[in-house]
Amino acid sequence: MLIEMMKSKLHCVQVTEANLNYMGSITIDEDLMDAVDLLPGQKVQVVDNNNGERFETYVIKGERGSGCVCLNGAAARKVQVGDTVIIIAYAMMDYEEAKTFQPKVAFPENNRITNN
Repeated sequence: MLIEMMKSKLHCVQVTEANLNYMGSITIDEDLMDAVDLLPGQKVQVVDNNNGERFETYVIKGERGSGCVCLNGAAARKVQVGDTVIIIAYAMMDYEEAKTFQPKVAFPENNRITNN
């Protein structure tokens, strides 16, 4: 049996841009992506703490160290710049692996990874 488990989570990052005139997706600072093992093109769920929106899109690699979290295309209508969002990726795994799997979770400060 396979079950879907949380694999990666960026907890409480701020939206830095909402670009309606783009084909779609979420652009994320490469440092943030690395911190939780997100890949370009990977499907993610975005949860907006300010307005309750929940939607899925895919990741585009943003400039390393920029702190960017930019919603593009139609997703730009679901957020406002400055909103706090949670970005979650899931993975399918067998039941036994899921029992011991440890997801990668980061709690960035000002959209930057700190080594505290």
